[in-house]
Amino acid sequence: PEPLVESGGGWMQTGGSLRLFCAASSATYTSRCRAWFRQRAGEEREGVSVLDTHTGATVYAVSVKGRFTITHDSAGTLYLQMNSLKPEDAAMYFCAAGGGNCSTFNPPDFDYWGQGTQVTVSE
Repeated sequence: PEPLVESGGGWMQTGGSLRLFCAASSATYTSRCRAWFRQRAGEEREGVSVLDTHTGATVYAVSVKGRFTITHDSAGTLYLQMNSLKPEDAAMYFCAAGGGNCSTFNPPDFDYWGQGTQVTVSE
């Protein structure tokens, strides 16, 4: 099975909300660090939010702080609640899992990646 599978992306108007889901597998269910990244066409992948599943500590990119919320449940599913969406939030969103540093957005710290789910925000 795929280590991580994202869903929940789609189209939304500016100011609206979307909720992304990331299902874990047996390989990633117990990963300590769970994160969301996003990538716009032609740009580098950027960190959105990281969750330390052991402590509950979270880190958010400045651009989404106060609008996005990362959570997870006992089944290992990771969520990203995205409110007050802006056109600049449009991107392919990826979830990631790893056991290293949960306080930074460093892609090499994450061992597993999903295939991504597309978010489109219209003005």
